[in-house]
Amino acid sequence: MSSQPPLRLVVKVGTSTLTNANGGVDRGFLSDLTRQLAIEQRKGNEVILVSSGAIRAGRDLLCTTASTPLTLPDTLPYKQAAAAIGQGQLMHAYTEAFAWRDVNCAQILLTRDDLSDRRRFLNARNTLLALLSLGAIPVINENDTVAVDEIKFGDNDNLAALVATLVSADLLLILSDVGGLYPVKPEQGEPEPPIIPIVEKVDAHIMALAGGAQSHPHRYRARATRKCNP
Repeated sequence: MSSQPPLRLVVKVGTSTLTNANGGVDRGFLSDLTRQLAIEQRKGNEVILVSSGAIRAGRDLLCTTASTPLTLPDTLPYKQAAAAIGQGQLMHAYTEAFAWRDVNCAQILLTRDDLSDRRRFLNARNTLLALLSLGAIPVINENDTVAVDEIKFGDNDNLAALVATLVSADLLLILSDVGGLYPVKPEQGEPEPPIIPIVEKVDAHIMALAGGAQSHPHRYRARATRKCNP
């Protein structure tokens, strides 16, 4: 019996899944995630990670290091500033976690413009394929420090889907802290309704069940006495 051929995987993890109740990077989750990705790589599979979390990590760092209570305006420039601070923190956490698995990782920041221009599309593809050939795991995020509405992907689910197309991936996995697709919205404190196991066709009814993207901002709380808006 022949062994299964290697796969090219794109894995997406969102902010709410990646962060803890205080709004910082959940190191335990990140350690487990990188362990599983390293296992897939050792099986011979190629792995690309699409990760949110830069803005949340930046807000958390600003709030926990401020000498006086800090309030961040909920405006684009301040979100971009938080992303600029948080992206380094996020990549440092990934680099450390992957290093424990003897795996190199690489930061890739993209905007929609990068994938809508043919030359830049090919440059991004060639870079990603080169990284995979070197045994590195690319960690991709939207370039929030420069992205505006005209060049944003909208959310990293869209980015992950475009990356999967960009590298001709065999499988796209979107990690979530939601159990699955429900026929009705689960109510807090009530038993969860049965999950719809397979969606044969995406129509208006399924789209209505899916709802919109959420990052669960209520999970963000500044530590100690620091004040920071979510």
